[in-house]
Amino acid sequence: YIATNAHVVSAADRLQITFADGATHEAEVIGRDNLRDLAVIKIEPEKPLKPIRMGRSDDLIIGEPVLAIGNPVGLQNTLTTGVVSALHRELNLNGQVMYRDVVQTDASINPGNSGGPLLNILGELIGINTAIRADAQNIGFAIPVDQLRDFLPEILDPEKLNHVQLGMRVGNGNPARVTFVRED
Repeated sequence: YIATNAHVVSAADRLQITFADGATHEAEVIGRDNLRDLAVIKIEPEKPLKPIRMGRSDDLIIGEPVLAIGNPVGLQNTLTTGVVSALHRELNLNGQVMYRDVVQTDASINPGNSGGPLLNILGELIGINTAIRADAQNIGFAIPVDQLRDFLPEILDPEKLNHVQLGMRVGNGNPARVTFVRED
């Protein structure tokens, strides 16, 4: 499972993940939350992947060093550095989209960085890069990892993943019987 932004996957007809070593994998959207701009996608890798450790965003401090990873303007595997510039920002984009409680950073985040990790100095995930202010330089925003941590149990719930429905069907003149239906 891979965490990214909802706006990254929302208009995609087909998703393909490319790793730093050039390996590509078809991906499917497991679920998304447009209000938090978070999504989870799934791939079937040939070998186990090493996940990024999740840090915490509730203990971030202004001035803390951060690293942003992404593919800005098509330049794959770009790493930029900066600091946490502000916490608990509200970001209003075009008067239509409002992201609440985001982390502001001066690490360069550009178009193409969306969905990439914002890491602390220990290499732990502290946010998902999500947006920039087009009218400003070096002001980027990330969804705090604690919002992702809250979202994951909702979206990775086995009942939702397997689309299991339990119900009862009653036929004319037939005794009621319980039927288990599995819809994939």
